Amino acid sequence: MPYGFIPEGSTALKYNTEWQWWGEKTEGASTMIQLAKEQGYKIMLKPHVWKKHGVFTGHHTYTTNNEWIAFEKSYSKYILDFAALAEKERVELFCIGTEWGEFVQKRPDYWQQLIKEVKKVYSGKLTYAANWDEYKKVPFWKELDFIGVDAYFPLVENKTPTTAQIKYALLQPLNELRIVSNSNNKPILFTEFGYRSIDYTANKPWEAGREGTVNLQGQINACEAFFNTFWNQDFIEGGFIWKWFADHKAVGGESNNGFTPQNKPVEKIIKKWYSL
Repeated sequence: MPYGFIPEGSTALKYNTEWQWWGEKTEGASTMIQLAKEQGYKIMLKPHVWKKHGVFTGHHTYTTNNEWIAFEKSYSKYILDFAALAEKERVELFCIGTEWGEFVQKRPDYWQQLIKEVKKVYSGKLTYAANWDEYKKVPFWKELDFIGVDAYFPLVENKTPTTAQIKYALLQPLNELRIVSNSNNKPILFTEFGYRSIDYTANKPWEAGREGTVNLQGQINACEAFFNTFWNQDFIEGGFIWKWFADHKAVGGESNNGFTPQNKPVEKIIKKWYSL
C-alpha cells in the first residue's frame, strides 16, 4: 500500500517525498513486492491517499471544474506511476483507488478514462476499493475484473456481540452483495475486511482511532461470523485482512485494541479458515 497525501484545500497530491515512510514510496513498494513474491505470495498493489488528521477521502470534493481538473491530473499521475510499477513487478492485481465516494459520483467520466489509461500501462487484473456504503453506486464495475468492497458494514451494537448475532446481521449485506455481483456479472473481492479487538467492534467497524477498551473475544466472534458467512459463497472471490504488518513479532498482542489480528487469539480463527 503506497501512499499519497493531499493537503486540505489543495489540488496537488504529493507522493514519493523525503518525509514519507520508506514503505509508502515507490522504492519501498517495489522491494516489498519482491520480498513477498520470494515467499510465494501473489500481490495486490493498492495505492491509498491520506488527508490531514485522517479525514475521510470519500468526502473529498471541489467547487469548480478547474479545481477538479487540476486534482484529476495529479491523481492520474500518481495512479499511473504505480500502475507502471505493478506492470514492471508483474503484480497480479492493481487497485485504481480507495474509498473515493464523492469523487466517483461527481466525476464518472474521469474514472472511465483513468481505467483506459491504466490498461495502456498495466496488463493484470483491476479493481477499485469502494467503501461499504458506496459500492452499489459505482458506475464502472463492468470495466474492471472485481467489485472491490471495504467490508466495514455496521452490524451489532452489543459490547461483545455473539457469532450468531453477527451472522444474522450479515445476511442483509450478503444478499445485497449478491445482487450487485449478479447485475454486473463480476465477483466480489473484499479489498479490506477486519474488526478491531475492542468493545462494540461490530457497531461501527470502520472507526480506527486509538481509544477503546480491549475486547479480544469480540474480535474472535466477528471474524468467525464473517468467514462463516462469506467463505463458501461462489460470488465472493476472497479478501484482504486489514491490517497485517511485515514485522510480525513487533505488532499486535493481547493489549492491542487495533485491527491487526497478529499475536492475538483471533489468529487461530484465521488459520482455521485458511487451512480448509
